[in-house]
Amino acid sequence: MLGIPRRYSHFVFGIIQSGLTSLIAAGIASLPAGSAMSFVGHWMVSWLIAWAAMLPIVLLAAPAIRAFSLLLTQEERDPRTARQA
Repeated sequence: MLGIPRRYSHFVFGIIQSGLTSLIAAGIASLPAGSAMSFVGHWMVSWLIAWAAMLPIVLLAAPAIRAFSLLLTQEERDPRTARQA
């Protein structure tokens, strides 16, 4: 692989997640474009703008969202290790 240290995995995740999300959203927003070439051109420009906007938001918000989701959930107990009453 690329050899990126594991401690930067949250940045790699954010880059991939924001890129994929903005690619899909820009494609949906570009559907009303006329011809196929017009669609592709509009989609790529829209995607680059959306990704540039979303990347810093995802990288900054992800730790807070993860912490909040951990507050809203709890660990599941393994029934094999639970004490029998």
